[in-house]
Amino acid sequence: MGLSKLKIGGAWSGVLEVELEEWTVPMLREEVAKRSGHDGGPETINLICAGKLLKDGDGIEKLSQLGVRNNAKILASRVNVDQGNSVKEESLAEEERSTRLSRLKAAAISLSERHADGSLPVEDFNLELENQSGQKVQLGSETDQRAIMMGLMLHANAKALMRKKKYKEALEVLTMGEEAFSLCVQKLIEMVDNVPILQIDMVWCYFMLRDISWLSVAGVRLAKAREGLERSHGKEASRLRLLQKGRYPEISLHLRLELLEGVVAYHSCQIEKSKKSLTSAQAKFLQLQIPDEALSLLLGMGYKERDAKRALRMNNQVVESAVDFLVEEKEKKARRREDNIKRQKEIMEQKRYGTTPLGKAVDIERHNELVSIGFEKELAAEALRRNENDTQKALDDLTNPDANSSIQIHIESRKTKRLRQAANASIEELVSMGFPREAVVAAVRCFGTSQAALDHLLGGSSNTADHNVTDNNQREDGNANDPLANDQSEDGSGANTSSSGAGSDGGPSHNRVETRDMEMEDEITGELLKGDAYSDYDLEVTEEGEAINEYLALVTVGDNVEIVSSS
Repeated sequence: MGLSKLKIGGAWSGVLEVELEEWTVPMLREEVAKRSGHDGGPETINLICAGKLLKDGDGIEKLSQLGVRNNAKILASRVNVDQGNSVKEESLAEEERSTRLSRLKAAAISLSERHADGSLPVEDFNLELENQSGQKVQLGSETDQRAIMMGLMLHANAKALMRKKKYKEALEVLTMGEEAFSLCVQKLIEMVDNVPILQIDMVWCYFMLRDISWLSVAGVRLAKAREGLERSHGKEASRLRLLQKGRYPEISLHLRLELLEGVVAYHSCQIEKSKKSLTSAQAKFLQLQIPDEALSLLLGMGYKERDAKRALRMNNQVVESAVDFLVEEKEKKARRREDNIKRQKEIMEQKRYGTTPLGKAVDIERHNELVSIGFEKELAAEALRRNENDTQKALDDLTNPDANSSIQIHIESRKTKRLRQAANASIEELVSMGFPREAVVAAVRCFGTSQAALDHLLGGSSNTADHNVTDNNQREDGNANDPLANDQSEDGSGANTSSSGAGSDGGPSHNRVETRDMEMEDEITGELLKGDAYSDYDLEVTEEGEAINEYLALVTVGDNVEIVSSS
């Protein structure tokens, strides 16, 4: 019985001569493990042939019975020896992961609803969509806005998991992100590259998990990703190049795409197609290698290593262009900080004005328009609040004497209520310190602020001061200055008239606050706020370089091909 040749790549590369009618999978695995010099033993080696994982079965099945033929190419990869050892631990982890995914989805839905439909944010920031130039954009309807925002949040969270090597969890989150994007109008989602990038990330997770069961769907996803990138970036990235002033941010993304296309082609037995894709990916890998001299120059200018490498990669290693890029990025960050501070102030202002009958925040831009033509801030805000931010209806009320007077009376009533609430809070604070309630009430009435009242109480009150407090209140209009007056004199319109914060008196915003998962929301927004327009393109390609070498070794067995270093 003759010997057959098996071409092995991966954990060990070379040619083995075996008897296919005699050798079993465990025998082959043991031989590969021995030759690779890996300490983990045969159980740490996975063998993949023609897109199928070779399993031990009953241990007596021969390689020929499993479809292995002469000159077959086999990929050998290492796995964690402890993987799957504990069924109980795996079950608990699965339950925990399922719970976390449910929380993550609920938090993403809550955030996207609050920040896309004009509701008053309960946070001191607002999530807004930006293009690659950092400009705010409005894409489609409110439903589209929510779907895109939710998809972006989930994608950002998945990327964080990928950086932690948690590819299974990342894949589950990416699937939810894909579902969110699918809720958008198709024409709208075709304008952006977020979905193609998400598809590439999903296939990268398949690859890092070494799960070839996804082989067929991986090919479909990659085809869609390539089509989507060309649609949004233009033929050969011409549109992107124009927008990016000649820069090359997409090279690392296309490197990963071509690598994955090569892997899928290899396991589908399309060797020539695989070699073509891998060779192209290898060329891009070499293009992204940072020259020591260029890096040293930027480090000498005071730039951080990570920023310097990023700038050089995206500018084809041209130092002058990289410096321009770094200067622009610094200016963008400064503008973003200024915009964030401005937005925080706007949100605090919106919270003072309360929410509309439908729970929306007062639109600051429309409010500023009314203020610019001479109306007082409080008056303009209340008119917009009553009319669901309809500028024309608000203007009609402001120019109608009766409606204008009604608005002013309401504003004054609200100010009185706000003062009363502040006084009550001061009283309760001081009473909790152990002071007698009667003395606290008198001090707050007389001195106004909590600190002044506290100073008075600590210094001891005189009969004259107490007498003056009583006389002052008797001369005023009854309950108007009485901190303990009954709040029922207000119109009871809840959050719609509240000016002390989002939903402080009840209403839609208040209900959202009660059901918030702040821990998960903070995790989601933290990832979003750390990102920028280039985050999706900023890939460290070390693992990609190693994978290119691994698969080129498989498709070029017998050819004299140089394998590049991925260090």
